Amino acid sequence: MSRSEPPFTIGIEEEYLLVDPETRDLAIDVPDALMAECQRRLEDQVSPEFLRSQIEIGTRVCDNLKQAARELARMRKTVAEVAAEHGLAPIAASTHPFATWYAQKHTDKERYNILAQDMQAVARRLLICGMHVHVGLGDDELRIDLLGQVSYFLPHLLALSTSSPFWQGEDTGLKSYRISVFDELPRSGLPESFESYGEYARHVEILIRAGVIEDASKLWWDVRPSARFPTLELRIPDVCTRLRDGIAVAAMYVCILRMLYRLKRNNQRWRRYSNMLIQENRWRAQRYGCDEGLIDFGIGEIVPYADLLEEMIELVRVDALALDCLPEVEHARKIVTGGTSAHRQLAVYHQALEAGADKKQALEKVVDFLIEETVAGL
Repeated sequence: MSRSEPPFTIGIEEEYLLVDPETRDLAIDVPDALMAECQRRLEDQVSPEFLRSQIEIGTRVCDNLKQAARELARMRKTVAEVAAEHGLAPIAASTHPFATWYAQKHTDKERYNILAQDMQAVARRLLICGMHVHVGLGDDELRIDLLGQVSYFLPHLLALSTSSPFWQGEDTGLKSYRISVFDELPRSGLPESFESYGEYARHVEILIRAGVIEDASKLWWDVRPSARFPTLELRIPDVCTRLRDGIAVAAMYVCILRMLYRLKRNNQRWRRYSNMLIQENRWRAQRYGCDEGLIDFGIGEIVPYADLLEEMIELVRVDALALDCLPEVEHARKIVTGGTSAHRQLAVYHQALEAGADKKQALEKVVDFLIEETVAGL
């Protein structure tokens, strides 16, 4: 690649739920001392989230996926250690198996107070956690160009990450119920398509001038140009319970962006498809995860996800080699064969029911599983 190649640096944010290992329910009033100790150990890499039962961590700017993985492992372990000192435990899952949203309290912070006031019940229902992946692309025009092309792959990335099959004690039948909750927010879902950064900026400015948003950080699309960093920020994934699964999703994303950049450098581009078509695959990923396949728009047929994954791996192989993350990309195969967190949670739940547990006991078994798997191998 040329010397002007973007840095393709990585930053990853993960959100966790804090639970009481005795009751398995969420810790509605997390002690202030817990957050203070996390911030003492992790400094500005940890912060409260919208709800008091949540906590968010984020890597610094990393040169590669291996560095990001080490940082995430260190931070997960630290949060788990500090939480244990206060009788709590983090779970990396995008929904809690049985907690109720209306029992939660939001963090007393100006940004969150405004969000709660503006969005009302829609905001109060945000008992969900996600993973965000920032990839360094210093050129604004490039960010907008790749924004319009990478949308095609968003359902493929969601399917690898699903971890939210339950909602308020019910098996929703969806592998990512988190998406259903988040889609209630305005300015969420698939991103708009723009011909230039100037066009994007003009649209944002209209909303700012009208007083409906303060800045572009209130655009909650599945992927967006970050308002804080020179990055293209992936936001569609559920948070992965297994750290290696999350790293695989991040690796696939950065490699897809580099592949799209290679096409652009060679005066080519990935075909842009309408949101109407991509939305169908997004729904299939939300509903089935990687179980039932996605639509190949070129041939107009549903193709098994495992076949699509092989195509993606080959598509980005040269990029994965250049970015030294081919093993991380190829780990996606293990996700498909072994299942995502959603699959494993459902297996634990149904096994408990078959063994004679009642519904509540089976859901508690799922929480125990999530507590253990969140820190496994750290």
